[in-house]
Order: sequence, then structure tokens, then C-alpha cells
Amino acid sequence: MISTCLAVAVLPWLAGCDVPLAGGEDRVESAQMFPAADRPVAAAESTNWSTEEVRDRVNEAEEVMNAAEVKTGMTVADIGAGDGYYTVRLAVRVGAEGRVLAQDISPELIERLADRVARERLDNVSLKLGAEDDPRLPENSFDRIFMVHMYHEIAEPYAFLWRLRAALRDGGQVIVVDADRPVAQHGTPFRLLVCEMEAVGYKLMSYKDKQQAGGYMARFVPAAPLPAPENIQVCVNP
Repeated sequence: MISTCLAVAVLPWLAGCDVPLAGGEDRVESAQMFPAADRPVAAAESTNWSTEEVRDRVNEAEEVMNAAEVKTGMTVADIGAGDGYYTVRLAVRVGAEGRVLAQDISPELIERLADRVARERLDNVSLKLGAEDDPRLPENSFDRIFMVHMYHEIAEPYAFLWRLRAALRDGGQVIVVDADRPVAQHGTPFRLLVCEMEAVGYKLMSYKDKQQAGGYMARFVPAAPLPAPENIQVCVNP
């Protein structure tokens, strides 16, 4: 989807886009038991922040998968999979003994990705339609959950992250790749990301500068009990 506000990757000086605030009157009912985020929500503008050819030229996916220690036989999820750049590469990395679940909240994108999966005969990939406040992943299923250049588009981060926890296996990790810039400029300030993750019981495991991936890569693990939704402390947008 192309909006009237061009992607920041193309015009990095453009910061005047109209970005809706989280927590508006149109919040979905299933999220209203959770606090609203004190930050905007970046509108989805396209399914890629760069072309696949350019991303492969700088070895983006390989570098990120290596840093995330993705191995043969693992089960991984690609949240906000879009056109499937990571999905297809994760499928090769985990091999026939592993599984990849590609998730997106757009039925159109899921349908398009299904065509690609069939065309490239990726038999270890399945697809899932998610929601803005719920990834809708099966419980106790994933060694790694990837969110690449999409965290800033999550309208209900506290509900989403809270419901994501159950999908991780013991030792499972959440991998976030994003740009360290304001949400209105299609990134997530690193301090804000850590705060929101910690608010629902995750702990930062590692941080790496990943300029070839357009920003940073952060790994999180569950480290505290899930708080009751009403007890979640809202992070202040820097």
C-alpha cells in the first residue's frame, strides 16, 4: 500500500506525515482491557523498506539470522511478513525439519504471499492472518519470533506483546529489527522499544547495530510474569 507520505527511506528529511495516535476512540474492543500506547502509530506504506536485491547485496537476512542464531530444525514466526523477504530465507535456513509461520494483518498480503510460497514450493511455510492487537500464534510453538521493520506499525503494542508471550517455547526469543528514529518517521526509538517490552515482562538480551538492515537488532526473552493488563505501566514517548 502506498500512502501520500513517501517512505522515509527514500526521503529521510520528511517528517511531516500525518500519523494517527494510538489509543483513539476507534480502538478495537479486544484491546480496550489494555492501556493505549503513548505514541503515534506509523501507517503501513509499503511491504518493503528496500528491494530484495538491495537487501541481499548487503547480506541483510543472513546477518540477522546469524545474529539471532537461527538453526536447522527450528520453528520461527515472521510477523508482518509482507511480501515474504524474511519468510523465504528463514524457510531455507531452518530446512525441511523446521517450520516457518508467516503472519500479517492484511488479507491481501497473505493471499499474495501464499502465491509466492506455492510458486517457490516452500513446503515448510504456513500462513496466518493476525490482528492489530493479537498475533494469533499457536501457544508454545516458536524458537524465534521476528518483527522486522514493522514494530512501529503495531497499533496496540501492550496487548500485542502480552498475547505474543504464550507463543514462545522455553528458550524462545523475540527479534526486533527497526530504525532508531521517531515513530512518525517510520522507526522505533530504542529506549521506547525496551520500555514497552519490559512493561509486559520481556528482558533485553542483546543489542546490535545493523545498518545493513536499516537500523538496529534487539533480542528479547521473557523474564518476568505477565502483568495483569490493568497493571501495565505505559511508557512515555521520548
